[in-house]
Amino acid sequence: MEPRAATPAARLRTVRELTDAGIPVGVLVAPIIPGLNDHEAPAILAAAADAGARTAGYVTLRLPFAVKELFAEWLGRHFPAKKERVLGRLRAARGGKLNDSTFGRRMRGEGEWADVFSRMFKLHRQRVGMAGHGMELSAAHFTTGRPRQGELFD
Repeated sequence: MEPRAATPAARLRTVRELTDAGIPVGVLVAPIIPGLNDHEAPAILAAAADAGARTAGYVTLRLPFAVKELFAEWLGRHFPAKKERVLGRLRAARGGKLNDSTFGRRMRGEGEWADVFSRMFKLHRQRVGMAGHGMELSAAHFTTGRPRQGELFD
């Protein structure tokens, strides 16, 4: 759906290469479009875990400003039979609107679909052995030996 984006196979190959190099990898499944691609999440999680990803998260589709109209037109052209169902589920997850920029709701939505999808995502993430939280990362190998910014003015 995203023009000029890397293919799923290329993305999974990158996850595998990074994992094989000892770099911890997490994936972000996005955008989740209710009624269009939400059913693909379990397979995506399984493929990402098989490629070595340790954690995963998701973002529900956001449609700010003029993007709302562009997306509705795109749906009408490419998925006319699903258009009203998709837009209806988005509205249900966004308090009756196609977008809700409220912090804490904008990335996931709320309501029945959002709750069911969240539980399903967590269940499948757990089934494939992924964590739901971030990984412990270290910047130890990225130091230059020069003073850190906070030490510049001491």
